[in-house]
Amino acid sequence: MKIFVCVKQVLDPDAVNNYALAGRLEIGDDGRSLTQTTIPDLMNAYDEQAIEVALRLRDAGTECSIHVVSLGEDRTAILRHSASIGADEIAQITPEEAEPDCHTTAGLLAAHIQAHGGGDLILCGRQASDDDQGVVPALIAEALGLPLVNVAKAVESDGQNWRVTRVTPDGDEIVEVSGPAVVTLSNEVGDPRYPTAASKLKARRLQPEIVSASDLGVTDAARVRLVQQFVPEIEQNCEFIEGESSAALADRLIERLREDRVIS
Repeated sequence: MKIFVCVKQVLDPDAVNNYALAGRLEIGDDGRSLTQTTIPDLMNAYDEQAIEVALRLRDAGTECSIHVVSLGEDRTAILRHSASIGADEIAQITPEEAEPDCHTTAGLLAAHIQAHGGGDLILCGRQASDDDQGVVPALIAEALGLPLVNVAKAVESDGQNWRVTRVTPDGDEIVEVSGPAVVTLSNEVGDPRYPTAASKLKARRLQPEIVSASDLGVTDAARVRLVQQFVPEIEQNCEFIEGESSAALADRLIERLREDRVIS
């Protein structure tokens, strides 16, 4: 059984948020990229939880090989991290365009999976922390002709079917899928495991498979292009309500909310 996990390298979202809160997040002259060079790259957190689910399946007795694949230049760090926590094979797909869109990304990932004989389960994070779109998994499922189960917290196998626990606003939902499927994982999976020192050393000797777009026969040009991004100006207004007692403060608060038509 083959399990493919698609992972993405992103800028550390905590560092980006800290720069933004401090008013120091700057967009370069191209209007599309950040000027900060000290923000580290790391694996998208949802994707790391997708790897954790694959490892839990193996821990539970599912006989499988876990293949982790990422798109872009120099993804060695996150791929070796994948190997250090238990991935069997790692691969990097180098796209023809520097900024492939979601369609091209999904096409390349799907072609890579097909080139390796297809997968019994394809796991992805529910979305990436940099663009928050969450459409690549659905496009992979469409390209492979597979069902999609999104926003999951757990995946189990009985040897023939996948039992997936989804997270919904109304509580958990359990669905069963027969045959190969694409599943996206959410943060309700829990904390991913940490590698050991020995596994880190072992992973450093593992070289990722390097695949180009031409190797996969995918030449699809980007249909969606980032034109501009900007840091919004946020105005914060704080009004202090005065009163001689707690009851007076509560009355004044209710009155103020009614004036602003927040309540009626």
